[in-house]
Amino acid sequence: MNPPRLSLPPAGPPRWATTVVIPATWTPEQALVVFELLDDLRETVAALYLDQIQAHLRQEHGADNTATDGDAHNPAADDLTF
Repeated sequence: MNPPRLSLPPAGPPRWATTVVIPATWTPEQALVVFELLDDLRETVAALYLDQIQAHLRQEHGADNTATDGDAHNPAADDLTF
């Protein structure tokens, strides 16, 4: 049984710059490890940058209302997705 052949990526920008290819051959355990890594990464980025991310998103969407920044609960942040 021959191992699958790997092909070289096409010339130009790296594939990862525009697309993430997920192998269809991962075991459930491998997929879980990647899922947990991404979840941990998201939590860490949010802990460090959530305020800046929210401010940027408000500015990007034309709703730069900083009056809600001091609120204990900001409903606008509930819709934040990464």
